[in-house]
Amino acid sequence: MSALNDLTAHELSELLGKREASAREVLEATCARIDEVEDNLAAYLLLTREEAERQASAVDERRARGEDLPALAGVPLALKDIFCTKGIETTCGSRILKGFVPPYDADVVERCRENGLVLVGKTNMDEFAMGSSTENSAFGVTHNPWDLERVPGGSSGGSAAAAAASSTIVALGTDTGGSIRQPASFCGVVGLKPTYGRISRYGVVAFASSLDQVGAITKDVRDCALMLNVLAGHDPRDSTSIAAPAPDYTRALVSELAGMRVGLVKEFMEYQGVGVDREVGAAVRGAVERFHELGAECGEVSLPHLNYSIPVYYLIAPAEASSNLARYDGVQYGYRTPEEGAADIIEMYRKTRDDGFGPEVKRRIMLGTYALSAGYYDAYYLKASQVRGLIRRDFDRAFEQYDILVGPTSPTVAFRLGEKTEDPIAMYLSDVCTIPVNMGGLPGMSLPCGFSPDGMPIGLQLVGRSLGEEALLRAAYAFEQTTDFHRRRAHSVRERNGRRCVVARASA
Repeated sequence: MSALNDLTAHELSELLGKREASAREVLEATCARIDEVEDNLAAYLLLTREEAERQASAVDERRARGEDLPALAGVPLALKDIFCTKGIETTCGSRILKGFVPPYDADVVERCRENGLVLVGKTNMDEFAMGSSTENSAFGVTHNPWDLERVPGGSSGGSAAAAAASSTIVALGTDTGGSIRQPASFCGVVGLKPTYGRISRYGVVAFASSLDQVGAITKDVRDCALMLNVLAGHDPRDSTSIAAPAPDYTRALVSELAGMRVGLVKEFMEYQGVGVDREVGAAVRGAVERFHELGAECGEVSLPHLNYSIPVYYLIAPAEASSNLARYDGVQYGYRTPEEGAADIIEMYRKTRDDGFGPEVKRRIMLGTYALSAGYYDAYYLKASQVRGLIRRDFDRAFEQYDILVGPTSPTVAFRLGEKTEDPIAMYLSDVCTIPVNMGGLPGMSLPCGFSPDGMPIGLQLVGRSLGEEALLRAAYAFEQTTDFHRRRAHSVRERNGRRCVVARASA
């Protein structure tokens, strides 16, 4: 039998419900795995073991009393360090928020607590969610559990790495331009970004407010549906929250696709004349063939304005970031430069931000401020917003023909640490397939669909209509039932070139 931490959330839920394992035992197995791999992985910024022990004990006591508990009660959870957690430091991967302890929980944290999930820690991330590799964190680099010399993706790289290494069971991340789906792809796990407004953003540190979305990273599709059941719902504290009831997403998990129409997006396979890596393209086309075998009608569709998605995103997102990050001034919370280092308050603002923000955050603030400045707003931000509308229209037209759209999550498998840090444009292109989905506020999902010849996971991206999460889960689950990609784990530790290394093996 697999170790408890190797199991999925739904497998653990069954064991816990039958009292064949306790929440404390599951937590102990997860903490043992953290101790085994964390020195090499660096997925966590903060561990909350005392809090986790209290939560696990409370679940066990309630179960001993015969109470009916939520499905995921007792399941370990990791949170990207972008979610406000009452009494627990929240840094957003930035020096400027070092020492900030929120007085309240984010909505999704409240929901996880109410459902009995056990918080084991806060995970590493690119600073303020700005990055595609988790190399922009102020507190160190997270490594990919399939190959420690490669990135886990970003900005939710810590959450994806922890889920892939079984040092958590489920994790939460945020996705502004692919920051759940791309690291899920790189780490061989499942990541879902729902429709904009389906999950509350209350208590989430803002990057780009019209693009930011919360979602789950899990080991398989059923776990993803269970987490969506926990997270989805209206929140009056978030003005963008959708006031519509959330269904039971597990009802979408069926093993056939008869009547479903699946469209392979041409521009996902080739951006401005440059195609995806050969092994990625082959795995994606193989997945489309599998959908056809499962009863779906498959074809190809073009979304012509997707080629503008990168420049549009890097005008809109930095513009919103420059506004959101103006609040970090050394006065209200977080880091403040020493008083003796500033002659006046303006100098204090400047030095605080210069010391507190990293290079990528500064780059995006400057770009966004420029795009919003007098004389340039119409030429840049307004024009980008208009093209964003064209991208949305392309999706609307495609969904007149197809129920879901598919393509690679990323054009490549996980790249090597340091490979793209000196070339921001090359780094930005890592998200070329995921960014358009955020532009439309649509649900998007990544799940494993193969492995490269050197053993790195390949992710398949599914895109649905607004509030079309059930169609994504149906297609993903049916595909998953005919493959074993999701069962493979970055599981054991052995010596490689004199260094302990997390390596993959298939789970039984």
